[in-house]
Amino acid sequence: MSNELRKRGTKQATDRNFVVALSRGLDVLRAFHPNDGLLGNQEIAARTKLPKPTISRLTYTLTKLGYLIPVPRFEKYQLAPSAMALGYAALANLGIRHISQSYRDEVMRETDGAVAVGARDRLSMIYVGQSRSARTVGVQLDVGSRIPIATTAMGRAYLWALADQERTDMMREMREHYAGRWPKIRDGIERSGEFVAKHGFTVSAGEWQDDVHAVGVALRMNDGTGTYAFNCGAPAFRFAEDRLVRDIGPRLLAMVRDIENALNGGPVSAQINRQNKKPKTGGKVARVFQGIR
Repeated sequence: MSNELRKRGTKQATDRNFVVALSRGLDVLRAFHPNDGLLGNQEIAARTKLPKPTISRLTYTLTKLGYLIPVPRFEKYQLAPSAMALGYAALANLGIRHISQSYRDEVMRETDGAVAVGARDRLSMIYVGQSRSARTVGVQLDVGSRIPIATTAMGRAYLWALADQERTDMMREMREHYAGRWPKIRDGIERSGEFVAKHGFTVSAGEWQDDVHAVGVALRMNDGTGTYAFNCGAPAFRFAEDRLVRDIGPRLLAMVRDIENALNGGPVSAQINRQNKKPKTGGKVARVFQGIR
C-alpha cells in the first residue's frame, strides 16, 4: 500500500462518520478511465491498491446495483449506463462548462489550439469541457480525461490559485506520491509560480508530454463552488515556446477574465483589446516550499 493510501486510511479510521465500504466502492468506479473499455478484478485491484478478494466483493455488489456490467467471456467488467448517468448529471450541473463554451470556441478558432476547462480530481485535473477542431487532433483529450496537476499548465494554474495552506497540503501529497521524481517536479512547480506572478498564466512546454505545449489560467468562483482552470494547447510544432508567452497565454488570460466578468455581471472586453490587459500578480513563491522540500 502506498504512503498516500496508508495516510488516507489512517485519517478515515478516526472519522466515525466515514463509510469505508462506500469509499472503496467509489474507488472501483473511479478505476475506469475514458477509452479503457473492459477491466478485470486484477486490473482494478492494481489501480485501487485494494486486495483482490475485496475487489471481487465490490464488483459483485456494483454489478447487482447496476453500476457495472459483467462480460463473462473475458471475466471483466464495463461501466453500466447507471454509472455514466452520474457523470452526465454532474456535467449538466456545472455552470462553468456551459458559460465558458462560446469563449472557449472563440479562442480555439483564433489559435487553432484545443481549449479546455477542468476541475481537481485528487492529484489530477479532470476535463469537464473541451473545445477543439480538426487541426487539434494531435491532442487526444476529451471530457472525462485526467491530466496530472504537477506537470501540466492547467494543473499548475489551479495549484497557484489555491489558498496557501491548501496548496501546501497538496504539495506534501505530491511529494509522497512522486517520491524520487519530486525534486525535479517541485522545481517545475516553483518556476510556474514565479511565472504566474509575472505573467498571470502558466506554461508547460513538453514537461508533461514531449510533443504538447500549453498555457493555463485559473478561475476561482465567487459563489464558493470551487476553483477551475483552463488551458489552451496544441502539438509543439504549432505552439512554439515564444508564441505561448507572446500570444497564447495573454489570449487565454483575457478569455478567463472575460468569463469572470460575465459571471459577475461586469463588462466583457472586445477581442481586439484582450491582449492589452495586465495580469494579476501573486505573492512570493519561495515561502510555499518551506518544509516540503
